Amino acid sequence: MRAIFESGEHHVWDLLDRRVRARAIPPRNVQELAGALVEEWGNISQQELATLVQSMRRRCTAVHEEEMHCSP
Repeated sequence: MRAIFESGEHHVWDLLDRRVRARAIPPRNVQELAGALVEEWGNISQQELATLVQSMRRRCTAVHEEEMHCSP
């Protein structure tokens, strides 16, 4: 089950990574990177967050169903 949540976290970090890399002026140091991540986090739309939550729900359901089929 932990892998599911780590996968969800991975998707959020991937989204943030793409947004930071797409900036016209990339961060030049750790402080600028931290600021860019905070700013981009604030720019994630409610729809994008809802999509991530729905994908987590689908993954959890799939794992649960798989475990039910594998149980003796």
